[in-house]
Amino acid sequence: MASSDMPLVALHDVNKHFGDLHVLQDINLAINPGEVVVVIGPSGSGKSTLCRTINRLETIDSGTITIDGQELPKEGKELAQLRAKVGMVFQSFNLFAHRTVLDNVMLGPMKVRGIKKPEAKKRAMELLERVGVGNQAEKYPAQLSGGQQQRVAIARALAMDPKVMLFDEPTSALDPEMINEVLDVMTDLAKGGMTMIVVTHEMGFARKAADRVVFMADGQIVEEAEPDTFFTNPTSNRAKDFLSKLITH
Repeated sequence: MASSDMPLVALHDVNKHFGDLHVLQDINLAINPGEVVVVIGPSGSGKSTLCRTINRLETIDSGTITIDGQELPKEGKELAQLRAKVGMVFQSFNLFAHRTVLDNVMLGPMKVRGIKKPEAKKRAMELLERVGVGNQAEKYPAQLSGGQQQRVAIARALAMDPKVMLFDEPTSALDPEMINEVLDVMTDLAKGGMTMIVVTHEMGFARKAADRVVFMADGQIVEEAEPDTFFTNPTSNRAKDFLSKLITH
């Protein structure tokens, strides 16, 4: 169990290259239990790569990443166990098309955690109700809107009882009218004390739900601050430039 004075997620001197491209440059970041950190920045700044290294969907070249005090293992069973502590919601919903919504949410707990079917079903239904799609439980993903599918994806991640939730641009593939229904679920999660790392272009969400905004550019963390401070008084030229473009377009 992590003590409250120890970060739940910690990246220390993390570097990552894609060929000649240095996508993460000496990243140092600590996220405390219950903290909501929103990562923003221009396209290609390394935000999604950062997110994907935290559950080792991307390997790193150097540095360390710890979750709950444990360093991320390279592979195998230990990695699977540690990964189970990290829920992930992607841009694309990645639901199993040939399984019902309910089955999608039940599958992980039964397979990975060995939870019995009746218990898994009860928990899955509670989570589907919580994200507002309980009435869609017997449908297949293709029968749902994008916003509904993304909410099912959130319920599926929560079903594993993660210590931390990663969101990698969860609304960028959605039609505008569906974005808020997903952000509302995420805001409720944040209010409920879930530790969250959110890569997003939704500045309203960052202002409302974040405890801290991390601004990235060119593979580096350029600045981090509380939302009010960051949005009203950014210190770096890169952040000022980024924000001025947002406000004028």
